Amino acid sequence: MHHGDVVIDDYEWLRDKEDPEVIAYLDAENAYTDEATSHLAGLRERLFDEIRSRTLETDRSVPVRDGGHWYFTRTAEGSQYGVHCRVAVSSADEWTPPEVEPGMPLAGEEVVLDDNAEAEGHEFYSLGSFDVSPDGTLLAYAVDTVGDERFTLRIRDLRTGADLPDEVTGTFAGAVFSGDGSSIYYPTVDDAWRPDTIWRHRVGTSAESDETVFTEPDERYWVGVGLTRSKRYLEIALGSKITSEVHLLDTTDPDAELTVVWPRREGVEYSVEHAVVGGEDRLLILHNDGALDFELISVAPDAPADRDRWQVVKAHDPAVRLEDVDAFAGHLTLDYRRDGLTRVAVLRLDPSATTLDGDAFVELEFDEPLFSVGTSGNPEWGQPTVRYAFGSFVTPASVFDYDVTTGGSTLLKQAPVLGGYQAADYEQRREWATAADGTRVPVSLVARRGVLGSGPAPLVLYGYGSYEASMDPSFSISRLSLLDRGAVFAIAHVRGGGELGRSWYEHGKTLTKKNTFTDFVACAEHLVAAGLTSPDRLVAQGGSAGGLLMGAVANLAPALFAGVLAQVPFVDALTSILDPSLPLTVIEWDEWGDPLHDPEVYAYMKGYTPYENVSEQPYPRILAVTSLNDTRVLYVEPAKWTARLRDVGAPVLLKTEMSAGHGGVSGRYERWREVSYENAWMLDVLGLADAGAPTATDATVDA
Repeated sequence: MHHGDVVIDDYEWLRDKEDPEVIAYLDAENAYTDEATSHLAGLRERLFDEIRSRTLETDRSVPVRDGGHWYFTRTAEGSQYGVHCRVAVSSADEWTPPEVEPGMPLAGEEVVLDDNAEAEGHEFYSLGSFDVSPDGTLLAYAVDTVGDERFTLRIRDLRTGADLPDEVTGTFAGAVFSGDGSSIYYPTVDDAWRPDTIWRHRVGTSAESDETVFTEPDERYWVGVGLTRSKRYLEIALGSKITSEVHLLDTTDPDAELTVVWPRREGVEYSVEHAVVGGEDRLLILHNDGALDFELISVAPDAPADRDRWQVVKAHDPAVRLEDVDAFAGHLTLDYRRDGLTRVAVLRLDPSATTLDGDAFVELEFDEPLFSVGTSGNPEWGQPTVRYAFGSFVTPASVFDYDVTTGGSTLLKQAPVLGGYQAADYEQRREWATAADGTRVPVSLVARRGVLGSGPAPLVLYGYGSYEASMDPSFSISRLSLLDRGAVFAIAHVRGGGELGRSWYEHGKTLTKKNTFTDFVACAEHLVAAGLTSPDRLVAQGGSAGGLLMGAVANLAPALFAGVLAQVPFVDALTSILDPSLPLTVIEWDEWGDPLHDPEVYAYMKGYTPYENVSEQPYPRILAVTSLNDTRVLYVEPAKWTARLRDVGAPVLLKTEMSAGHGGVSGRYERWREVSYENAWMLDVLGLADAGAPTATDATVDA
């Protein structure tokens, strides 16, 4: 009972996964789902073959320079996982990555870590930490072979290939070496699976002697650790959903202690980057203190809280959501979003200037209507280039180097798509739906050319809408199998996400959370009214918090959808958020509200959470997919939800991976089979199970 409300939960017994009856129940549900989808076995195999035939299985990532080596990952046909390798840099001024055919070895190639070897004998494998010591001789790596995101940290001597006796169990992802390589800093979690403590492990010692560096008692805060690119500061960052705090340790001072940049203030978020401007150390702070969409300032490290000494580099602009700043020896980069799209700008530093001119940032320009772009793969302080990734619904993931001096970009690699793929055979565009309160909500669409506007088409509408996470347009090989059968794929950029800035997020959380659900319904209604699809040809898809969205819209507007695919869905949100002992609960109160102590939040959440609002009404076909070892959204939520749906006659299926976590199965072939399973189900709902995909020749003719 909470706030005088008595709830009887007939399916709470499913929470105990150690109970043989619970495992038997899940096994029976899997058997039922297998039988109900057995007619799709052939289609699943064809979809898997299509993914595989379009993928260059023996491939190599673009090498990234870090210290004296180029690091890259290569894959081989038939192998589930990648192999992390490196080659030595030939000279100090070498900044162009080595080029070689994907199937050919690089001269002097050295294997750093073979994920296939580490995964051998395990049904699940995940790499959570991977960091090489500054001198390049040691590797700190951490693996999870269960799926519960508890990692075992080990140290490998890269000169011999042997692991040191050092081993630390129960760590969280994100271990890093100290600036001198003598120690490793790593996080651990509390009983509620919250990273709360940073430890220092001295290389060559027992884990029993590891020292606590920092512990955060407030259950709302996660803790992480890292080094600035300059290696000048060790940074411990704390964050709740709405507040942050950063502690710095000056690595040049052996007697230094952690210092707070800004003491935490409720509702103030900030991040810190170290820069050198005109020969002087500066802290670049991206913050939202009186700046809803964030402001960038520069300040001396000895008095970062002294507002009189702040230099505003980029003032707050409600049309621009600043997201990240990176500092290098000779330039800065800024990642932000405007008009619902990501952007990147570069500022070349003038060695003689003691201040930063924010107006001198140069934005990179692209000629597609929808795209995603962001900096990545830039670990070196002294590099004269900026590595960035670009892609869209129709352009495969592409890696570029931007020359800061010339302003030119060089394409280093575009992810190969085999089988005659031509971007011109597809089109992408944006629609705008109108929500009930008059808010315009963007919808991004992609289809084979000629499908949009030719009448109601089968359509998959994807949504998320939480945590200010933005669902930006990106390329997908597996999605081609849907598009080539005549389906349209669309993303509803609903409130609660971050596509249109911080206010877009603020109006889709806590006591405005229902906007997320009604926005999605409005997007679906718009697509139907525009003649782009029809309710009998429309499938909704979402995962995790997007799975909450799926459950909510299934209750709100079941007649609007032919099917709902809910992946690891957060559908019993009220029960979870009421229990502080569960993973993530307390930190989630800033996102959803605190129903345990606030009766208004309790009533509001009870009015929308999917499990509590299942009712006697016709539901569309529903497939819920979950994992037994998921620590973020426990398997019990979709298990209970599907049981209650079946009580009211809903055509619902539950599929539980019995050896996986929140991200589903591991291994690329297993992931391809998982997505083929889900795509086959959606194609069946859309009436396209028997549709054949056009050949490359057909695609050329159609174009």
